[in-house]
Amino acid sequence: MKVGVLLSGSGVNDGSEIHESVLTMLFLDRSDTEIVLMAPNIDQMHVINHYTGQEMDEFRNVLVESARIARGNIKDMAEIRGDDLDALIIPGGLGVSKNLSDYAMSGSECSVNPDVYRLVAEMLLAKKPIGAICIAPVLIAKILNEQNLSAKLTIGSDTVAEKDIKNMGSENQNCSTKEIVVDSENKIVTTPAYMEAKSISEFAEGIEKLVNQIISMV
Repeated sequence: MKVGVLLSGSGVNDGSEIHESVLTMLFLDRSDTEIVLMAPNIDQMHVINHYTGQEMDEFRNVLVESARIARGNIKDMAEIRGDDLDALIIPGGLGVSKNLSDYAMSGSECSVNPDVYRLVAEMLLAKKPIGAICIAPVLIAKILNEQNLSAKLTIGSDTVAEKDIKNMGSENQNCSTKEIVVDSENKIVTTPAYMEAKSISEFAEGIEKLVNQIISMV
């Protein structure tokens, strides 16, 4: 079984949320699943100093930064097709809303990176399971909407993201960090993680449940 994990950089403020990404990889590895790490080969929207919180005057590449989390074992997602995977999981982090899409700037009117859109749409069309963590469900909602589909998702209780998900035609279900929301019809599993949690221990169980549910749906 091959499960893709789509990264968006390295670091919560401008890339993938590292705790969420590593827990996803850990629980997949424990299940003896082959993990296919990937990211788009594009520039980040911007670079944030994670010590000061300030924007830095430099450029970084999403694929190169994601390779830090992957220990170099990562693919340019342009090379990946839906047929190559049995399932796909997208960890959160602001890279989802800044690099994989422009949701952070445009809300429900956002656009999605073409390769991200293509791969998610291929998975949806093939009815292959998709997991989305933290803010990533807004990305799924946008792609679903453009495919004339809708789903039950969760980003927790964030009212702005909840409204945006509704505007994009899907439904947000409030959910604790230890639980998941399963849309069986579309084979989509979501959990809030750091959209609600204050520490890694608060949401580890939710990600474990998401991974296990994704595997069971393959």
